[in-house]
Amino acid sequence: MSLEERLDDLVDELEEAFEDNEIEEVVFHRAFDELTLTVPREIFTTVMRLLRNGKPFQFDTLIDVCGVDLSAYGQSEWSTDNSGFSRGAQRGAFSPEPHNRFASVYHLLSTIHNHRIRVKTLLDSDKPIVDSVVDLWSSANWFEREAFDLFGILYKGHPDLRRLLTDYGFIGHPFRKDFPLEGTVEMRYDPEQKRVIYEPVSIDPRTLVARVIRDDSRYEQGWKPAEPEAEEEEEAAS
Repeated sequence: MSLEERLDDLVDELEEAFEDNEIEEVVFHRAFDELTLTVPREIFTTVMRLLRNGKPFQFDTLIDVCGVDLSAYGQSEWSTDNSGFSRGAQRGAFSPEPHNRFASVYHLLSTIHNHRIRVKTLLDSDKPIVDSVVDLWSSANWFEREAFDLFGILYKGHPDLRRLLTDYGFIGHPFRKDFPLEGTVEMRYDPEQKRVIYEPVSIDPRTLVARVIRDDSRYEQGWKPAEPEAEEEEEAAS
């Protein structure tokens, strides 16, 4: 059975299970032989529990949990008039609604049925809160702590939701699009106080832009290379 046929069967089983459990508003998206479910936050726990324990699915392994900030989706500071120096795909600018600014994304694997699936739920800008899945997959513990640390996503019911990568007392969430590139504070060792101290950052704000030549005399109107014969006559005259 081909991968496409196996995905067809999985979609049919999911649709049937959602209908039997009166689960609505789940959006299916297929691309590059992968299946993504966009699940409303109100029914998120119900869907995840069904994916974990339902016999047709049995997604027993949580591979990853990550956060996404969609506030600047499709926007690029590197775009130029010359497409040869632009990075990323050509997309239209997308400005998400405030209640859909963040996303919490889960990658699941069923070792029994050899299925993979991606689950995404969109979260509020002011209060990005979603239920923790630690009680379903213990591997979610540190994944959710990392998403909380870097994006500020709150996982309700997590047994130990605290920062994982940043320092004690760190302010802000570094992977949010509105977090300054140079940060907000800097630290150094003070020999007089004999301790590490924190101070306001002294680096000037900057934007990383591709280093490209934007003006080139070769493309100015009316310019053309010298004729070979004219060059030879000039050399002979000299």
